[in-house]
Amino acid sequence: MKDFFDPRLPDVKSLKQRARRRIPNFAFDYLEGGCHDEIGLLRNREDIQAVQLRSQLLKPFEKSDMSVELFGHKYDAPFGIAPIGLQGLMWPKAPEILAKAAAELNVPYVLSTVSSAKLETIAEISEGKAWYQLYNPTDKVIREDLLNRIKAAGYKVLVVTVDVPTFGYRPRDMKNGLAMPPKMTLSNILQMLSCPRWFYKTALAGKPEMQTLKPYMPKGMPTDQLAAFMNKTVMGRVDIDGLKPIRDFWQGPLVIKGLINQEDVAAAISLGADAVVMSNHGARQLDVGESPVAPLQQAAAKYAKDIKIFMDSGLRSGTNIASALACGADFTFLGRPFVYGVGALGEKGGVHTINCLKIQLEQVMNQLGCSSVADLPQFLVKHE
Repeated sequence: MKDFFDPRLPDVKSLKQRARRRIPNFAFDYLEGGCHDEIGLLRNREDIQAVQLRSQLLKPFEKSDMSVELFGHKYDAPFGIAPIGLQGLMWPKAPEILAKAAAELNVPYVLSTVSSAKLETIAEISEGKAWYQLYNPTDKVIREDLLNRIKAAGYKVLVVTVDVPTFGYRPRDMKNGLAMPPKMTLSNILQMLSCPRWFYKTALAGKPEMQTLKPYMPKGMPTDQLAAFMNKTVMGRVDIDGLKPIRDFWQGPLVIKGLINQEDVAAAISLGADAVVMSNHGARQLDVGESPVAPLQQAAAKYAKDIKIFMDSGLRSGTNIASALACGADFTFLGRPFVYGVGALGEKGGVHTINCLKIQLEQVMNQLGCSSVADLPQFLVKHE
């Protein structure tokens, strides 16, 4: 299982096509969609695809090494699985499948606060290797209890997402009447029945719910009030003052996710954060926002010696990963591709997708003549 790779699905595009046929439209739209006119989705892809690398073929070269050391742990590849909410809606038990695959292949899996799996369950499945992504609760009691649970479960790395000060305006979800669990409209019921494997697996797994947050939700709360509860209680604006008590409490590595502005990177450094993720939340929050590619290069040029710099948003291949690393990222994260993988291949989807990306990245590094991930910036084509 650890070496599983299906050559019939050799790239993320193939996984996406197969997953689309196996996942109900309302769930696939939630995964795939951006906000407003979805221009940001295109910008993310165009900017990372515009990056060019130049080979160095006549120098001595033996083999490439994809391993990266972060926070005292050596990972086998320079990418991890980004947090995605409601993963169990897209494919039953998706968080469990991906957490297990990540642990087996030694890459980070980041569990979302709004996941369909309980944080204690994922900590056990991942053998304590998973990271935890926190939406900072506005309620102090909830925040303290949640942080204590994360610590007690054995998570070593805490990722605080700061780029969701409000719910994203997502027309696809509005049209689909998306809720958690999904509303039983006639259209949604027909979509479920058209995906028999998804329907059967969901029936066995039970309806998807935000398991980690269930203890904090009012009992019997109508599903149409869930968004208001999340916006008011769980996803409040996170400024530097809001991060200070988290930094004071959390003694392990702290990652601030969702930065684009260089002043915010400087503030994260002053806070004592160990890493930042240059990200626009997969273009799901601000349609007119920058893609992370240029801000990443600016942050790497200015702050690389002061803090670890990661990137997500728009990455879909080993080539994209190589490009992001060449632009100065110490590490990368991908979200949608892994859910495509699970949607396409079920239990084997996580392992397949990790191996697929590793094979692609290794080919790029070998073609360039690049011995290590840290050397990739030497191969970047710079346009003056």
